[in-house]
Amino acid sequence: MPALNRSTADADDRPFNNLLRRLNPSDFALIAPHLTHEEAAANELLYNPGDDVGTVHFPCGPSLATFMVANEDGRDLETILVGREGAVGGIVSEGYLPAYTRIVVKFGGPFVRLSVGKLEAAKLKSNTLRNVFARYADCMLAQIFQSTACNAIHSIEQRTAKWIISAMERTDGDNVVPLTHEQLSTLLGVGRSYASRVIQVFKAEGVLDTRRGSILVRNPDALRLRACRCNESVKNHFEEVLRGVYPSEET
Repeated sequence: MPALNRSTADADDRPFNNLLRRLNPSDFALIAPHLTHEEAAANELLYNPGDDVGTVHFPCGPSLATFMVANEDGRDLETILVGREGAVGGIVSEGYLPAYTRIVVKFGGPFVRLSVGKLEAAKLKSNTLRNVFARYADCMLAQIFQSTACNAIHSIEQRTAKWIISAMERTDGDNVVPLTHEQLSTLLGVGRSYASRVIQVFKAEGVLDTRRGSILVRNPDALRLRACRCNESVKNHFEEVLRGVYPSEET
């Protein structure tokens, strides 16, 4: 295993991924020799619909991946973000089945990769390892369910605030989120001009500002007041099922 830098691992050489940190030492030892560490670029394609899923990808640190569902008009709608609280690829299906969505790196940075076959072999040796990943699969499904409800009932303004907060929580609590207007419009499933108008309203209220290729959150508390409660619902479920895994100021 290559040496890890501080942005990728903690003091005991665990990758900076909360799901992997959640594993007990003996369970982590089952998969540690098979982990590979790479830097992924923003917009890097991990899976296309129909691809065989043979690798699990663990975002580390501020890295983010996203699930994108194609629509009839040619646009992709992003459903959930996955950061250091989890992984993408073969978690629910247990791998080697065709991917349903496109999975793309949203924010580039360190990722840890693991063969689905190696993970499944390790699960056969450990009930506790299998239990952790089953619990994470439940949390991922909860995110998908909540996202479906959010898109149906909440306003563009509420969802804009929610997505920015969601990204901010996964980027080390930094108030500068590397999110462009184009990326935000894809998250929301709306045109770029609509997303830009919402951002302008938030800027006028002193909640946000923009920098080249990023959004600066000037008033996090005001942004949370404008957001729907979907993030909180997901975090509460994570705390019930996998305590301490979802990124927060405390963790």
